[in-house]
Amino acid sequence: MTTLDHSQTKLEKIPVTLFGDPKEASKYVAEHIADLVFKRQATGQPVVLGLATGATPVLVYQELVRMHKQDGLSFKNVITFNLDEYYPISPDSPQSYHYFMNYHLFDHVDIPKENINIPSGTIDKAEVNRYCEEYENKIDAVGGIDIQVLGIGRTGHIGFNEPGSGFRSKTRIVKLDPITISDATREFIKEEFVPRTALTMGVKSIFKARKVFLMAWGEKKAAIVSTAVEGEVTKEIPSSFLQNHPDAEIVLDTTAGTGLSRFKTPWLTGFCEWNDALRKRAVIWLSEKLDKPILKLTDKDYKENELDELIMFPNYSQELNVKIFNELQHTITGWPGGKPNVDDTHRPERALPAKKRVIVFSPHPDDDVISMGGTLLKLVEQEHDVHVAYQTSGNIAVFDDDAIRFAEFAKLLEGALGKDDGVLQNTYDQVVEDLKGKKQGDQNSDRLKIIKGLIRRAEASAACRFCRVKQENVHFLNLPFYETGNIMKKELSDADIGIIKELLVEVQPHQVFAAGDLHDPHGTHKVCLDAIMLALKDLKSEPWTKNCYLWLYRGAWQEWDIEKIEMAIPLSPIDVMRKRKAIFKHQSQKDTPVFPGEDAREFWQRAEDRNSATAKRYDKLGLTEYEAIEAFVKYTF
Repeated sequence: MTTLDHSQTKLEKIPVTLFGDPKEASKYVAEHIADLVFKRQATGQPVVLGLATGATPVLVYQELVRMHKQDGLSFKNVITFNLDEYYPISPDSPQSYHYFMNYHLFDHVDIPKENINIPSGTIDKAEVNRYCEEYENKIDAVGGIDIQVLGIGRTGHIGFNEPGSGFRSKTRIVKLDPITISDATREFIKEEFVPRTALTMGVKSIFKARKVFLMAWGEKKAAIVSTAVEGEVTKEIPSSFLQNHPDAEIVLDTTAGTGLSRFKTPWLTGFCEWNDALRKRAVIWLSEKLDKPILKLTDKDYKENELDELIMFPNYSQELNVKIFNELQHTITGWPGGKPNVDDTHRPERALPAKKRVIVFSPHPDDDVISMGGTLLKLVEQEHDVHVAYQTSGNIAVFDDDAIRFAEFAKLLEGALGKDDGVLQNTYDQVVEDLKGKKQGDQNSDRLKIIKGLIRRAEASAACRFCRVKQENVHFLNLPFYETGNIMKKELSDADIGIIKELLVEVQPHQVFAAGDLHDPHGTHKVCLDAIMLALKDLKSEPWTKNCYLWLYRGAWQEWDIEKIEMAIPLSPIDVMRKRKAIFKHQSQKDTPVFPGEDAREFWQRAEDRNSATAKRYDKLGLTEYEAIEAFVKYTF
């Protein structure tokens, strides 16, 4: 847990507690809940909890279940009220919050069923207003909520209190914001399946809680967290109302806190302990704020923007500007595997060995070309021994219709070739039968998993052929954690890590490229990165690891901040077009992918826009203008 003096947090209007990772932070919240439950049990009193759903509180519920099973934590005196529920929706639907709460908590503890309260998604529409009033009255009747657990949505919503929700709002039916609907597609597969309305406790209902924990994990929540904590109180950011709650606490992991001024722009909060990385960030910030190239910044610019500490004597700005400009310039290289026969003192990659063994790890069967397709093409062209390793089958991200189409093609091929054994005809009929009874959210049958996985595999092979990666260097790892047939995945296991280790030992790479893009809506990227990190850690005693660099790429879901980039690979218009063609080989992901996330653009458009934006930022800072740039950060393992 991180604690700081008041000067560093002076812009924060709600107390913030930071932890190194979500697990540690979740344990902190779970322990607060458990402490109150134990205290009330001793006096025979109930505890009333307000509970949230979504990815954020899952680890809290896991810790509570562990404490129940191992530490004797009983829920017999616990009464719960959930914040919200989609409307209309059946309680046994895998996307319902009834299903979520049972799956993650209630089915694993001894809470009496009559003590569980979740808004009903099946109440008759004519009865909704009366039902909501009764839900509110029921909370009041048990003395109000003792601890309310919250997450925060991308719009700043708490519960389903979308932008525009007033402070006096109570439990009611609401229309969901288009952004919330878009975000929900990760559970509902298609946007048209997402309910347009929901039942939710209001802001005033939440304010009745005596203690509120608002939790957020990951870099993708950093911007909205900082707005809620440091911005003005406004109904356009409903979570900002918590600034006026008598006992609200924001609980974050480190990455979710990166948008706070104490981390992002600490010079605005008071005295800074300057280091090279912070100076670089400050100079880039000033350049972009004033829309002036770095080499044009003056002493006056620094002094008028609270960066006096960087200019300790006259005209020092010129020396500082040149230093930061050179650092940025040294990140740019057209040789991602290192340029042979040159002085590599200021280059991101080593000159030797001239021909390197490289593994490009791709969490899904298209992340490689989406995120670093231009770099992959250059590595192959520059004659490095490039391996591409697809960590998961990606089989849930294929539409059912594509599975039928390919099964039908196989059936027609069987007939066209004069094969009369009927095996493929049978397969086609079975696929059609599998899909007849399949409901939204149902797990794919084993047959469908195989067909969808083969579709992704064939597309990945086609992209590798286009990039001229040797066929024998293309590896389909099919990590077991992914193979559930639906969105919910298994925990990372020794089997997953062992598969990664086996490939690393076989290739003994000089370079490893891995996805550091952790905005992926289902968390697969993080699990895949964890598997690589753990494998490399286990292999650290191997001699070849001493000469192995790990480069992290982004692009499918987010991009690196300029100050963090350590290798920038410029792309020409021709490079961009070739990268696009490689991405187009993934036809099942073209037009509208199964899991588009919060971004309506196709993956190739996202990648090009992000690569173009990075190039424009370099250009505006005063560096060479390129069509696009793929960016990488080096990770020391």
